[in-house]
Amino acid sequence: MNSCWGFIDLPGPKQANLSITGGSSSIVCPLNLATYFKVRFLVLFSNILGVYIFSSSARDDLLEDTSDFESSTNITVPRDAIHSIKFIVSDSSSADSLYGETSGISRQLTEENRTKKTSTLDENPIRQVINTMPKNDVEKGKEDLKEANINKSISVGGRENGVKQPLPGTQRNEKEKMEIKRFPQSSVKVISVNKVRNQREGSIMPNAQVRQIKDLLIQGKLYLSLFATQSDPHFVKDLQLRMKEATEALGSAINDSELKTNAPEKAKALERILLKGKQIQDECATVVKELRAMLLSTDEQLRMNAKQAVYLINIAAKTIPKGLHCLALRLSTEYFMLNSSQLYFPNKEKLVDPELFHYALFSDNILAAAVVVNSTLTHAKDPSKHVFHVVTDGLNFAPMRMWFLSNPPGEATINVENVETFSWLNASYSPVLKQLETPTMIDFYYKSHHAQLDPNVKYRNPKHLSIMNHLRFYLPEIFPHLDKILFLDDDVVVQKDLTPLWSIDLKQKVIGVVETCGESFHRFNRYLNFSNPLVSRSFDPHACGWAFGMNIIDLKEWRQQNITDIYHKWQNLNQDRLLWKLGTLPPGLITFWNRTYPLEKSWHVLGLGYNRNVPQKDIDRAAVIHYNGNLKPWLEIGIPKFKDYWTKYVHHEQKFLRECNIS
Repeated sequence: MNSCWGFIDLPGPKQANLSITGGSSSIVCPLNLATYFKVRFLVLFSNILGVYIFSSSARDDLLEDTSDFESSTNITVPRDAIHSIKFIVSDSSSADSLYGETSGISRQLTEENRTKKTSTLDENPIRQVINTMPKNDVEKGKEDLKEANINKSISVGGRENGVKQPLPGTQRNEKEKMEIKRFPQSSVKVISVNKVRNQREGSIMPNAQVRQIKDLLIQGKLYLSLFATQSDPHFVKDLQLRMKEATEALGSAINDSELKTNAPEKAKALERILLKGKQIQDECATVVKELRAMLLSTDEQLRMNAKQAVYLINIAAKTIPKGLHCLALRLSTEYFMLNSSQLYFPNKEKLVDPELFHYALFSDNILAAAVVVNSTLTHAKDPSKHVFHVVTDGLNFAPMRMWFLSNPPGEATINVENVETFSWLNASYSPVLKQLETPTMIDFYYKSHHAQLDPNVKYRNPKHLSIMNHLRFYLPEIFPHLDKILFLDDDVVVQKDLTPLWSIDLKQKVIGVVETCGESFHRFNRYLNFSNPLVSRSFDPHACGWAFGMNIIDLKEWRQQNITDIYHKWQNLNQDRLLWKLGTLPPGLITFWNRTYPLEKSWHVLGLGYNRNVPQKDIDRAAVIHYNGNLKPWLEIGIPKFKDYWTKYVHHEQKFLRECNIS
């Protein structure tokens, strides 16, 4: 820092050169004076540092930048490092005289740099600049420096008549107000900007001490990587010790209140050793090069961490929490202890009554299914007319059944079936079942050597191997006596009465959906492979997508239009996964192409399982909220602010939940 300075050279009336000199290196940047009638300089006066920076940006922008810089972090400046900061603004009438003065200054500074004299108090570049000025100007400059006196702190002064006002909470006295003075020969206005090191004032950003320690640790890493400082083993050892102490004092603190009591002392000790490092390493070019390398390295590490985070989130989404595993075991034990008369649900006749409100719920998650049923009945006007058809797999059949036997849904009717008892659903009938059982598909899902090659790890979720995920395409076969049914995913929460959905005229469409074309990634071309001519000839790439999760379905129209056959046709065509990746939404978009009826968006609000920015107003007015995505509310990785909408429908007083520590 003590040998890094720059200056302005004005070779012509419309041109300027900005020179930055550090050690043995020098950089010259040509600047074009696009706005000649307003020439602005930022000048730092110091007994060890002299900088002339030409800027074409407005003075307001500079002040705003300085304000942000001041309030964003705690800054420690050497007692003798900076004496004052002044903005020099010139209008068109003084441009010529300013050009002449600055040219002389720059020539003298250039000559001094060529001689490479030792930087001492008498040979300082600023003193050389002052010596070229008239004596009266020098005396006034000294008065300005004496008046500024910013040994302890520097802050940005206020402005009036369009000039930026002081930051809230900033204390200022009369000497810290803006002052305007004139140099005799150049008609230059000098605006003093005082106080930069305001560490203990009200303008400091929250948690400034934590920020300061982190910044100091970054500086420490920088100096440890520089060749000049590495050649001083005593300094390196001392710096490593101070960094270790500061790191221990910081700990895992996020707020200043969480810091250890010795944190300020350790920060000051680290700061003092860093000042020694600045004296050892005085070449700006070397520092800039090392900082650039650190930035690139950090950016690459950030990208790698982001990829790893996505992979780990997908792993976490596939796991079964310990509490849910415990719950299934406890319920299974209880179920097999029941006698035969206790194994059946009441109101069996209602299961085939087409006049009632029927729900289809396919799930292997006991707690999630319970929340769907509880939230639906909480808002139902007449629960006795609601019938829930729960279908699960063989592994979860006993615990799922036991849960609803021990926690009956009040006046509503419920039934739990085992998908393995559907004898008609086999590989000879269902193309997807045949494909899921092939060695190639099993290898794709379970062999780890594919994990590093396939960037779309979400498609590798083994849930796609389960027929449970594809039962939605066989609703007429599962419920042959019903005419209309509401399909619900097990990761939804119902917030309003849903019975009006049965009154909607779908106008000969098969399925009622909420479209999701507000975002570009919810168009058909994001789900289907339009490079395949079969897809490109049949569908519009910009067609609006929609979502499963809450869909009213006309089973009469389904049967009449042979929807299941259409689904089988496209599944056979996609046996090599060339038309779409895996999952149920792409075949759904194809199967129900031109057969969907758009519902009001408030019926079904999505994104609570991946989007932390779902608007609160949308959630409040939604009939159904959907935790689609990996961040399910029953997982630890769930979005905290959305969990309460789900957990309030979990009956925590239930003995099995207490025994399994599910809270």
